[in-house]
Amino acid sequence: MSDSGYSPEEIRKRKLASDCFKRATEAMAKQNWDYAVEMLLTCAKVQPENLVYRQSLTGCLRKKYKDNKTGASMTFMKLPGIRSRLKKARSAKNWSEMDIAALEGHALNPWDGQFNADLGDAARQRDFLEISVFYYELAVGPDGAPKNVEFLTALADVHELRRNYSAAIATLERIGKLDPLNGSIRSKIMGLGADQTINRGRYDEAKSTQDVKEVKNEAPKQGYEESVKGNVKTTKEVLAPGESEEADLLRMTRKEPANVAHYLKLADFYRRNGKLEDSANTFKLALNVSNDPNIREQMEDVELDMVRRNLNFAKESASKDPSNEQSRLDVAELATELLQQEIEIFSRRVDRYPNDLRLKHELAKRYMRAKKFDKAIPLLQAASKDIRIEAQVLASLGSCFLAKKQNSLAKRQFEKALEKLNANDNPIPFKECHYYLGRLSEEAGDKADAEKHYTEILAIDYDYRDTVDRMTRIQGGDEESNQIDTGEHE
Repeated sequence: MSDSGYSPEEIRKRKLASDCFKRATEAMAKQNWDYAVEMLLTCAKVQPENLVYRQSLTGCLRKKYKDNKTGASMTFMKLPGIRSRLKKARSAKNWSEMDIAALEGHALNPWDGQFNADLGDAARQRDFLEISVFYYELAVGPDGAPKNVEFLTALADVHELRRNYSAAIATLERIGKLDPLNGSIRSKIMGLGADQTINRGRYDEAKSTQDVKEVKNEAPKQGYEESVKGNVKTTKEVLAPGESEEADLLRMTRKEPANVAHYLKLADFYRRNGKLEDSANTFKLALNVSNDPNIREQMEDVELDMVRRNLNFAKESASKDPSNEQSRLDVAELATELLQQEIEIFSRRVDRYPNDLRLKHELAKRYMRAKKFDKAIPLLQAASKDIRIEAQVLASLGSCFLAKKQNSLAKRQFEKALEKLNANDNPIPFKECHYYLGRLSEEAGDKADAEKHYTEILAIDYDYRDTVDRMTRIQGGDEESNQIDTGEHE
């Protein structure tokens, strides 16, 4: 064993993978996709636990096949052999061989839902859970098999294993929409809601105040009735055990005030029932007990929900009386408050989870809405490495550069985004990219190119912005100022 803690064989494999990745990067820069794929396949086989190698391989394969969604042609002679090897490896529980066979199938068609699910399964069996999530999300993505309940169930299971309960719930909700009569799915969702942070901290194992911090705040008293007779104060339970979930949970917090699990279950109950203030206060009690940052994030989410709810109420009030200036000001003030809180909270989470590229994208979108494009751009450039959101990120990058009047950079990002977008799956960014490219072409005096982009929009949305007017002016030769306003970006 070397000083690094790796055996000589492990060191050799790591060096081989690193060298192959370097060659693959050089080949991709020259658009030599075949050689890049060959090198990246070697990386994935030699160092199967490395997510970056696999993400790069999938991205490279999509470029190799020009995003045709079908992969290589004339694969019917190779697929039976690969599927036979997969079946044999699964039966023998030879997960390494199953992974290699599925990788070869993936190399023929990176959009194939079954091959991606096989890769996810093999990774799960080898405890490469982050890799498993990556492949299962490809399997149920818009280009895979988004309505395959088996794949969705497997994805939810892996999210649960990783204790990413919010993602597991979202995946189960997709299954619920496909099978609305499935009571077990609804029960599973309810159970995961209460477990979102309990299992992370193992709070349900706490036996005494020696296990967690002492509670600094008194537990909520809903479900109890207090009376004073003379100098004696008595507390009487209003409901018997089993008659009210809320009362039962309150009894548990009073009986074991040092057990964080009780507070978390009660907070989740309040949140599910729309009692956001009670939920936030109960999360604060749990935070006083544990000082766990995961609980702080739960509390922050509820506080954001409260601002969003108040903003919706203000919007409803303003819509009923458009002439009410105060209502309009209330909406603006709450919208600003929400945006500022989201930026503050997402900034902390990006620092805590530096490898979460989707979180970077979410923070970047908030900076864009605040017109802080210089802060959004580096976040978007980092997030573009996640192929699952690459197209949307590139469209956002184009909007940022456009807002900064860097038109050539904006055009490049919009064009790259359109290579990965289609009107059916991504209608909003698809139309936005074509619209801004049309505006840029108008500004450059290239009316033919502008007309081409506007035609793409009108084919799917005839009322989109002022596209009809612009097309009419181009065809009629009218001139008008072409100052491009990107507006707000969601």
